[in-house]
Amino acid sequence: MTPEDPDEGTPVSVKIRERLAASRKRFHANDNIANFIQPGDLERLLDEVTVKMQGVLDSLVIDTENDHNTGDTARRVAKMYVNEVFRGRYVQAPTITEFPNVGHLNELMIVGPITVRSACSHHFCPVIGKIWIGVLPNEHTNVIGLSKYARLAEWVMGRPQIQEEAVVQLADLIQEKTQPDGLAIVMEASHYCMAWRGVKDMDSRMINSVMRGVFLKDPNLRREFLSLIPNKA
Repeated sequence: MTPEDPDEGTPVSVKIRERLAASRKRFHANDNIANFIQPGDLERLLDEVTVKMQGVLDSLVIDTENDHNTGDTARRVAKMYVNEVFRGRYVQAPTITEFPNVGHLNELMIVGPITVRSACSHHFCPVIGKIWIGVLPNEHTNVIGLSKYARLAEWVMGRPQIQEEAVVQLADLIQEKTQPDGLAIVMEASHYCMAWRGVKDMDSRMINSVMRGVFLKDPNLRREFLSLIPNKA
């Protein structure tokens, strides 16, 4: 006879929160908490979210027992959040192979448009848009493959986000990975919290940018980067 596990019956979300609290780490909507996820946690979290989502459907007075369209909705929504839309919260950053700048590249490089998908932190409505990334490397800059910029963007955007914060998070990540002389990011996105609800404006888009290093100091380089971005939208 084995002794009872004192944590038996404790929701996995509570266990994860306790680990975060013990390490004094925040867990805002757009934070990555992968370091506090243990093997098997995501499967149990999926079950827990399914139960909670079923409670939401019940409170919305939807007869999921007899409505063939919503019988599996709670599970589908749980899978969408945990495994897809908010996956960037629960998994480690994608592995990025970095190469030394053997060719001593020091000319402006632009990657984009990269299509990104997220959800706003306020209403969990979709945010869908494009990102352009400008990098001015130096001889010490680490070179990464073009597709890896898209992987990093996908990881950052795979959380409930506010567009202004998402661009800064992505800039911090690329800056850390590559250490360029300059980094510029422009993001343009449609926010369905405006298109689907509220003012129901289908045409409005938000554009914002982050400029680092020489892009911030040199207006000519900044103008060159912005002029080379194709007409947005």
